[in-house]
Amino acid sequence: MRRRMGVEERRQQLIGVALELFSHRSPDDVSIDEIAAAAGISRPLVYHYFPGKLSLYEAALRRAADELALRFVEPREGPLGARLLRVMGRFFDFVDDHGPGFSALMRGGPAVGSSRTNAMIGEVRQAAYEQILTHLGLGLEHVPARLELVVRSWVSLAESTALIWLDGRRIPRGELELQLVHDFAALAAVSAAYDVEMAGILVRILADEPADGPFGELVGRLVSLVPGEAPAEAAGEAPAEVAQPR
Repeated sequence: MRRRMGVEERRQQLIGVALELFSHRSPDDVSIDEIAAAAGISRPLVYHYFPGKLSLYEAALRRAADELALRFVEPREGPLGARLLRVMGRFFDFVDDHGPGFSALMRGGPAVGSSRTNAMIGEVRQAAYEQILTHLGLGLEHVPARLELVVRSWVSLAESTALIWLDGRRIPRGELELQLVHDFAALAAVSAAYDVEMAGILVRILADEPADGPFGELVGRLVSLVPGEAPAEAAGEAPAEVAQPR
C-alpha cells in the first residue's frame, strides 16, 4: 500500500522531480504532465501544491541556487590556489550534472524578468563573492575597491565560462577548472600592478603558494612563453634583477 505523503513532503518531492527533469532538458520543454507522471500523481494534484508551472520552476531554481552556492564553501586550509581548484571542481560538477537547469538559472529561462528569479541569481553570486573573501581572510567590511572588482569579475567569468562550455564542451573540463584558477591569479596580478594595497594582498597570497601548486604552474607556463629564457628560470626561479629589486 502506497504511503500518503504530507503536504511539505509532497512539495519537496515535486521540487526534486522538477529539478531532475530540468537538469536534463530546458524547463521550457518540460510539461506539468511530465512532472506529474514522474512523481506518480495526477496533473490536478500538482496544481494543488503549486498554482502553476512558474511557481514550481521557481521552487526548483531555489533549491538549485542553494546547492550551487554551497559549492563555493571550502575550509580555509592549505594554499589558496589549491582551494580555488577544489571549488571549481565542485562548481563544474554541478554544471555537468545540471546543465539545462544551470543555464535556466543563469539565463532566466521561462521566468525571465521574474524578480524572484533575478534575486536568486544575485544570491548565488553574492554567496560566491563572500566565500572568496573568506578564503582571502577578509570580511565584508572595508573591502578594497579593486579587490571587490577582481573577485566579482572572477565570479562572473566562472559563470560565463561554464555557460559557454555547456555549448559543445569543446575544451576538457579539467583544463577549464585550472584555467579559471589561473584567471583569478591573473586578475589579481594586473590589479596589483595599479594598486599598492592589491600588491600587498597578492604578495601575501603568493607567500603560501608552493612551486608545484596551481599558481606556481601558471608562472611556469608564462615564463616558458618568453623567448630565450634559461631553463632555471623556466623552472620557476626569478631572474636576478627581480629577485633583488633596487
